[in-house]
Amino acid sequence: MAMTWADVIFGRRSLGDELAVRMQRMDPTPELQLKERRWLPVLAPRLPLPVPTPVRFGEPSERFPKHWTVMTWVPGEPLDHGSISRGAHAADTLADFLRALHVEAPAEAPASSDLGAHPKRCTGGFEQFLQAIDPDAVGDVRAVRAVWADAVAAPEWEGPPVWVHGDLHPANVVVSDGTLSGVIDFGALFAGDPAWDLGAAWVLLPAGAASRFFDAYGHADEAAIRRARGLAAMKSLFLMLMGQNGDRGLPGGKPRWGPAGRAALDRVLKGI
Repeated sequence: MAMTWADVIFGRRSLGDELAVRMQRMDPTPELQLKERRWLPVLAPRLPLPVPTPVRFGEPSERFPKHWTVMTWVPGEPLDHGSISRGAHAADTLADFLRALHVEAPAEAPASSDLGAHPKRCTGGFEQFLQAIDPDAVGDVRAVRAVWADAVAAPEWEGPPVWVHGDLHPANVVVSDGTLSGVIDFGALFAGDPAWDLGAAWVLLPAGAASRFFDAYGHADEAAIRRARGLAAMKSLFLMLMGQNGDRGLPGGKPRWGPAGRAALDRVLKGI
């Protein structure tokens, strides 16, 4: 199998046709990789889309001083290098996946220090992203702020902490035949508010598919949708910022994240 852009972005290297090596390249600690080792074997059997699962572990040594993991390969093309043409199918597929993932997490499930909080506790990050992007690129800044303000005003999640992927964006899902076919990079996995994943309705799906997604998902009340829309706006700004700074970032496609973030922000503002 030829190495793909996903290999470069996530520190993966293909190992034959069915396996990949996940390497600790940029992360200062092995925490994210160890989290995937611990929990993906628990989650994978009940998820309706392929996800990478570990089959062999490597510890730091003189030959490679960091952790590495051999994982199953998830076939498909990363969405930031592909597209979704079957929007209704993708909406149903994403809803099925998140409905299966968003079950109550055990007490020992990982928490997150920077993800999972109510939007009102993330305003600093939102402002940082917004102010770092050329206002002309953002467009209607007042409308973006209004979406965020509505998310901040929404009630908090009152249910039990559920499993949350935490980082659903176009480089962390794969597509084939015009629809979603797999989910990768669970390094941000945590237990908390499902709204952090529900924003994928705008970040991943084409225009017009969000309503179908929420109908198919079935568990999101108005407050969750409001939080999710604000979080989707913040994720869109993050993608635009990474695209804006792609020439100074990691190799492997970040310049493509800018247009993806711009398109997602347009969908967020239109609410479709």
